[in-house]
Amino acid sequence: MTFSAAEKAAIISIWDNISGNVKIIMLTFDSRLFLSFPQTKTYFNHLDLRHGSTDLRRHGGKVLGALGEAAKHLDNLEDALAKISDLHAYNLRVDPGNFELLSHCILVVLASHLPNDFDTTAHAAWDKFIHTVSGVLTSKYR
Repeated sequence: MTFSAAEKAAIISIWDNISGNVKIIMLTFDSRLFLSFPQTKTYFNHLDLRHGSTDLRRHGGKVLGALGEAAKHLDNLEDALAKISDLHAYNLRVDPGNFELLSHCILVVLASHLPNDFDTTAHAAWDKFIHTVSGVLTSKYR
């Protein structure tokens, strides 16, 4: 999938805002995921999933790191996310439906934490971006 210049600008602009609020944002993605969709905890039973835990912060950091890599490589997401796609498909064997659940949580968190910047244009661009990232991450499952 390709992104227009306007979509790329919106994605990068929001990413710049996220990277300035890393601690709050990374905790919130995962906290919202595990609270809203408790079935996703299945893959993390070895971690402390209480809000603010070191494990939760570490995983949120990994999610943000992957999004950051993707945002830097909008024209080649497949290569940028190849290692993490392989990891989830072949080693972790995460249910691919969980990526859609996390995608939803990410959009909710961005809308709530960046209300002035996450306008309809940014929302549409990030919706496309997040779903494209999810598609890349689940492509090895097929």
